[in-house]
Order: sequence, then structure tokens, then C-alpha cells
Amino acid sequence: MAEIGGDEVERVIALARLALSEEEVAGMARDLGAILRHAESLAALDTEGVPPTAHVIPLATPLREDSAVSPLDPEIAVANAPRAAGTAFVVPRVIEGEEEG
Repeated sequence: MAEIGGDEVERVIALARLALSEEEVAGMARDLGAILRHAESLAALDTEGVPPTAHVIPLATPLREDSAVSPLDPEIAVANAPRAAGTAFVVPRVIEGEEEG
């Protein structure tokens, strides 16, 4: 499945909300196909006995105490927002057909 069709590229472009020219769509199809071919080549590697979280060098995960703190005052949180309604951020509607509420 190393090749990706034009319909699939168009769907990805729509999901990402991009506006691309026909040349850019063709280039995107080539690039996505190359990525898929590379992923297929990685699938051929023998990973038997390699733990799923293996690293080349050992890395310690730094931990800190999990302690409760007071929450941020909601009015302070929205104080510098471009638009706010009470203690909520007001953002543009991005899903077509949704009722504004």
C-alpha cells in the first residue's frame, strides 16, 4: 500500500483545512507515498526481543511529588483573552452546521 490515491490526498487536505494548488496536491501525493514506502520498509525489520520502549541510551524519567495546588482563578485565566464571555474563552466556530451557543 505504498501508493496513495488522489481521493485520499484530497481527504487529508480537507481534514487539515488546507488550500493547495493541483501541483501541490500532486507533490503531496508523491511525498505521502514516499512516507508510506518508508514505513513499509521499517515493518521488515526484525524487532524480536526489543522492548517497545527501548532507547539507544538509558534515560531516567524524572519524577516529582504529585501535590494538589489551588486552581487558577477563572477570571484571571480569561483576563487577557481577545474575547471572553464570563469565565469562558470565546473562539470562532470551526465546524460547519453547528449552532452557535
